[in-house]
Amino acid sequence: MSVETNEKKRHHVVVIGSGFGGLFGTQALKRADVDITLIARTTHHLFQPLLYQVATGILSVGEIAPATRVILRKQKNAEVLMGDVEKIDLANKTVTSRLLERETVTHFDSLIVAAGAQQSYFGNDHFAEFAPGMKTIDDALELRGRILGAFEQAELSSDPAERERLMTFVVVGAGPTGVELAGQISELATRTLDGAFRNIDARDAKVVLLDAAPAVLPPMGKKLGEKAAKRLRKLGVDIQLNAMVTGVDNDGITVKDKDGTERRIESQCKVWSAGVQASPLGKQLADQSDGTEVDRAGRVVVEPDLTVKGHPSVFVVGDMMSVPDVPGMAQGAIQGARYAAKAIKAGLDGQEPSQRKPFSYFDKGSMATVSRFSAVCKVGKLEFGGFVAWVAWLGLHLFYQVGYRNRLTTVISWFVTFLGRGRAQMASTEQQVFARLAIEQLNTLEKENRIDDAALPTRTIESNTAAGQRDEHAEADSEGRRKQVDSTEKRAASGASPARTERAG
Repeated sequence: MSVETNEKKRHHVVVIGSGFGGLFGTQALKRADVDITLIARTTHHLFQPLLYQVATGILSVGEIAPATRVILRKQKNAEVLMGDVEKIDLANKTVTSRLLERETVTHFDSLIVAAGAQQSYFGNDHFAEFAPGMKTIDDALELRGRILGAFEQAELSSDPAERERLMTFVVVGAGPTGVELAGQISELATRTLDGAFRNIDARDAKVVLLDAAPAVLPPMGKKLGEKAAKRLRKLGVDIQLNAMVTGVDNDGITVKDKDGTERRIESQCKVWSAGVQASPLGKQLADQSDGTEVDRAGRVVVEPDLTVKGHPSVFVVGDMMSVPDVPGMAQGAIQGARYAAKAIKAGLDGQEPSQRKPFSYFDKGSMATVSRFSAVCKVGKLEFGGFVAWVAWLGLHLFYQVGYRNRLTTVISWFVTFLGRGRAQMASTEQQVFARLAIEQLNTLEKENRIDDAALPTRTIESNTAAGQRDEHAEADSEGRRKQVDSTEKRAASGASPARTERAG
């Protein structure tokens, strides 16, 4: 493993994350007298609000995930490093990131932490094996493969009960992502796939939307929630509220109703969109700062200027910050990042941290699309839905997409899908469906191996012969691990369970 140190001479700003907070924070410092290093675990900036359209075959990956390095290529004071940030050292002002076996230590003068959030299973992480989330490109591609694979398996089945299970799609979580997914899965079945099969009718597919809450789209209020629910029911979506998920396996999902009774929904394809958990980096920051806490979702309870207590040069924005009345949406991340950039520039001009004005969030409203020609929108006290809200939703999302080419191709894709029946992105592969489980098991093996290696005594001086013998042993161990990985991949391909022989699709 090689360790590299990255130091700058000018005031150095390190930005963690390439989402809305990371990208907009970096761009806001374009003309500042600083050097910027953006560290991200992916090579792209993900437009997450449109991720569900990748999962349902409307948009391609490239249309919503342009390369971060290309976006920032004309910003000469910014560099992009790929790596998974493993450690933030506030005392020494360093960020340690890892890409494969290469470890990089980057020093900072100011830090913007915008590492985002991941799917939360509320303490039941084992649910993820059978119900993927909707936070990454890999999630979207896996779900697309699972949806289309379920129809393909149903086409081959002659058992009515099995067909019903294969053609039942369960979406857990009735927030914006869940509502949008349920609507598009329904339209995929009734419009795009209608007439495409010979042994099944795709219109017979059943979409179930579950939530433990008593309403659809709770943050948007009762009126808009009911409007969205009405439209979903018209599409044939089965909405089940006050229903808490207590178990998930390959063949279905177990639900506990409000009265305490449990029941079973047989379904092969499940998707989880019920909650989020902030990056574990938030806990690291809190542990290094006296008086800083994290909330139940792992978000950092920041100071009024979005900094960590006792560290006025460390800002936390986006899904990682806990600020009253600031939702975990793109606008919160964008405004927080721009505020942090402005504070950094003011500090370069001599402003003391005590002179900063508190962060003030401007609520531009919230939207959710339900189906083609139908959405709901809330701007202040104004609430409306239907076609006008849908057009407003399209316009807003086009505005925040990066690049004119992406906007143009997105408009064309929307035109084809919403005015016609076609969807251009209907390809899926086995790797998209099964790779996540295989990689997770590979990572588990690697971690176990690291622990074993750490337990061994370390010698600082070795002879060439001893080093050569160690390399031979390492190669033998590596070969053994590869054999283990092969076996785990085979189990993943059969459903991540030794007892299971049918693929999940």
